[in-house]
Amino acid sequence: MANENRPWGLKPVSYASGVCWTGGANVYVIPAADTNSYAIGDPVKSGGSADSNGVPSITLAAATGAIRGVVVGLGTRESLMANPSNLDSTTRPAGAQSIDWYATVVDDPNTVFEIQESGTPMTAADVGLNINMTVVANNGFTSKWTADTATKATTATLQLKLLGLARRQDNAFGAFAKWLVKINNHELSAGTAGV
Repeated sequence: MANENRPWGLKPVSYASGVCWTGGANVYVIPAADTNSYAIGDPVKSGGSADSNGVPSITLAAATGAIRGVVVGLGTRESLMANPSNLDSTTRPAGAQSIDWYATVVDDPNTVFEIQESGTPMTAADVGLNINMTVVANNGFTSKWTADTATKATTATLQLKLLGLARRQDNAFGAFAKWLVKINNHELSAGTAGV
């Protein structure tokens, strides 16, 4: 059975200790002037500022460099992770906005995520290597970020560490495989070389 081609960015599944992800996340602000589009599953980095209440800012991560965490909720109010103007929306639209948006971000460096690979399929021999992500705009509903198989190496500054294949009946080595990864180049934890 072929793997389904359905990227969703990064999805938290557990902690490095093996404990299931408990839903823990912190609130960050996306300033109104930010022109990026955001979706659940997108990687973000620190924005270097804060709102008037001291909530730290974030911006969309790049295909290289350190990551602060992954978006798991979006909204237009700090206390409400939804858009009251459109409850069907799961993304923040591109372009400057009239108000700040807020995001809940999984920023614990010990979180394990699931992500789809893109490019030449990886094999069991790639477990333990590091890899960057591919920047792909969301489709208006979900994140489209994937692991860029062309970047796999032992380099300590690569963004993700490949922990293994997500073990499910609908996933196997081959095109569009889903991998378990940990953020390797994390703003709160130094990256390590792949093995």
